[in-house]
Amino acid sequence: MICEKFVFDEAKNVYLKRYAFEKYPAQMSNVLKRPAVVICPGGGYNNCSPREADPVAFQFMAAGYHTFILNYSLGEDAVYPNPLLDLCQAMKLIRENAEDWGVIEDQIAVCGFSAGGHLAASLGVYWNDPEIMERSGCLNGENKPNALILGYPVISTSWMENGKTHLSRLIGDNDWDSTYKKLNLQTGVGKHTPPSFIFHTGRDAGVPPKDSIYFATALLDVGVPYELHIFPNGGHGLSLATTQVCSPERIPSGGDKSFAQWVQLCVNWLDRLFQNPEEGYAPLPKDPYCSKY
Repeated sequence: MICEKFVFDEAKNVYLKRYAFEKYPAQMSNVLKRPAVVICPGGGYNNCSPREADPVAFQFMAAGYHTFILNYSLGEDAVYPNPLLDLCQAMKLIRENAEDWGVIEDQIAVCGFSAGGHLAASLGVYWNDPEIMERSGCLNGENKPNALILGYPVISTSWMENGKTHLSRLIGDNDWDSTYKKLNLQTGVGKHTPPSFIFHTGRDAGVPPKDSIYFATALLDVGVPYELHIFPNGGHGLSLATTQVCSPERIPSGGDKSFAQWVQLCVNWLDRLFQNPEEGYAPLPKDPYCSKY
């Protein structure tokens, strides 16, 4: 296995970690190029949770994917669009080195949890925004994600905690009204947004499951494929929901086997999407009982 670290901004501790398979032409000539998953850990834009970094990356590697972990701008440096520009830079770096690194350029998924889910979804919504394209230097879609994987993501600013949203630190000195509106990602979903796999718990008190429903509904309205799972139990920030990444206070003894299914469900979805992109994604049939479709 290859492990490399690419520092984007040492002062801000912004970097991309790369985990990759070695190339073995004789033994595995059929997988000299592989799809990839870029992971954005959660942490309220204040830290990057280690529970949603390496352990998740290794699960996707076990399924045959190259993986990358982004430590993005945090705290006072998280003012919009800094974290999004970090993610754009990461995507551009991966695509510039796709041939050498054995990455399939049009099979790169971005996975995010909680605030990292907001960052991943932001890329899915704003990758082709003129300002973002210009400021990131991604003028030809180098930053475009081919799929989104959103774990209990922050999507909207409609809910409050102690009088502030989890996204308040992104506003900084920006114009409050325009930035606040832009951070409500469901309003920016369009046909340019990639297919998405979304998972949440019904009892999440940190980020309500309606945020995931908002995003899924917006995807449905524009005809973008998605898969949505709302698991009945469990709180916020479960990651893999195993005893290796969660304290006993978070999960039952032995782990939360219901929520932990998201990994295999996601891999199945991602495999279908990348290997047979048209399979299962035909236009919705007209329903005589629902004129909308």
